[in-house]
Amino acid sequence: MLALAACAGGSGGGEGDGGLIGVAMPTKSSERWIQDGKAVKEQLEEQGFKVDLQYAEDDIPTQVSQIENMITKGAEALIIASIDGTTLSEVLQQAADSDIPVIAYDRLIRDSENVDYYASFDNYLVGVQQATSVLNGLGLVDLDGEALPDAPKGPFNIELFAGSPDDNNATFFWNGAMDTLKPYLDDGTLVVASGQTGFEQAAILRWDGETAQSRMEDILTAKYSDGTKVNAVLSPYDGISRGIISALTDAGYTVGEGWPVISGQDAEIDSVKAINRGEQFATIFKDTRELATVAVDMATAVLNGEEPEVNNTKDYDNGVKVVPSYLLDPVIVVKDNITETLVDTGYWTEEEIAG
Repeated sequence: MLALAACAGGSGGGEGDGGLIGVAMPTKSSERWIQDGKAVKEQLEEQGFKVDLQYAEDDIPTQVSQIENMITKGAEALIIASIDGTTLSEVLQQAADSDIPVIAYDRLIRDSENVDYYASFDNYLVGVQQATSVLNGLGLVDLDGEALPDAPKGPFNIELFAGSPDDNNATFFWNGAMDTLKPYLDDGTLVVASGQTGFEQAAILRWDGETAQSRMEDILTAKYSDGTKVNAVLSPYDGISRGIISALTDAGYTVGEGWPVISGQDAEIDSVKAINRGEQFATIFKDTRELATVAVDMATAVLNGEEPEVNNTKDYDNGVKVVPSYLLDPVIVVKDNITETLVDTGYWTEEEIAG
């Protein structure tokens, strides 16, 4: 957090004038977005702003309407985590016509020139880390991605899941993961028995756990009913991971030897508990408090006529422009480092994890 104090002059980049800032979040069905909304709202209020925080429950027209209402109420800036990053062009033009700056929060808003800044994590690295955690669970590499001596030769059966095709981040996660897994797929150490190796085949709309469970059930029925076992599953999000776990349990898999290595993302409390139980091998921790700090500092700087600090001006092309971005680093969480990464940082308590 101290390192972020320099971002846009830190939280002291300028005090709010009591004006209104609109914060649009996609849904409360994911614990992660509840944490994000809370962190952004609290930090904006600490800066002296009024906050209109809205959740759209993954309904695109609702989110558009919510943003329109924020503009009508006189919002001085908008912080938006979009449901579908391609559907906001018209409402963002309304914002631009009213000279309202827009910060895309974690999900890049596409196909609009009216996106001023982007606050997120290094999403390609998230994918690399997800794949690395799978390889680590199989005994092939350490958590830094270095090959382990006397690593097993395999072959290991792996199935691949991707995020929602309307979320720009999903392709970054996928590309990072697939670039990392490619050498092992090419040399036969890893085998995708289903043959479903394309993003479109692996994608789970809206990151929905039930959809993931259904797809995993179909794969198990079609390719593993002869007694063949799946050894690993690349999952891009904890909610998807939990759906995969349900499918495996229903198919007769039990935790212990022979239970697949499963990745994840967001360090949701139910999945942290699942890691403790041995059901999920790893998750990727993206500290929403740090991301909120970046977004709040960006908004404060812009409203003070200052230039927010960015650290990436080349990778996040939204189809119309390259959006100046500030990217944070994610962290791999496995059972052995839960205390260090999540408890010692104050993100979760030991009681919450044990509960």
